[in-house]
Amino acid sequence: MTTTPAPAAEPETPLRGELHINRAVLRKIAEHAADRHPDSARKPRRVAGIAAGGRGAEARLTGPDDALHIRLDVALRYPADAEAAAGGIREQVTEELRRLADCRVRRVDVAVSALVPQRRKPEVE
Repeated sequence: MTTTPAPAAEPETPLRGELHINRAVLRKIAEHAADRHPDSARKPRRVAGIAAGGRGAEARLTGPDDALHIRLDVALRYPADAEAAAGGIREQVTEELRRLADCRVRRVDVAVSALVPQRRKPEVE
């Protein structure tokens, strides 16, 4: 009777060091997550009266990585339920920071700085 040898167990890899994620990266994650919300909109920007694109959400972070406090400045599509949109944005930002950077968010304050009307499709006569 022949027996096959059991596969050798891989040696456990020792920890190789620490991971530190810069605050600018955490801020960008929060801004991107807020911008991805369906009720979020880009604020129109003008330079000398000429349209110059738009700006998305802006975030400011304070506190340690295990208890972040985030202040978001966002524009919403009009008409949107501001309270429901803010709650959805809070959840989305909190989840993305937990998933991507393993950060615990203690508080997300959302300030709605603009209501942006939806663009109408051009009507052809």
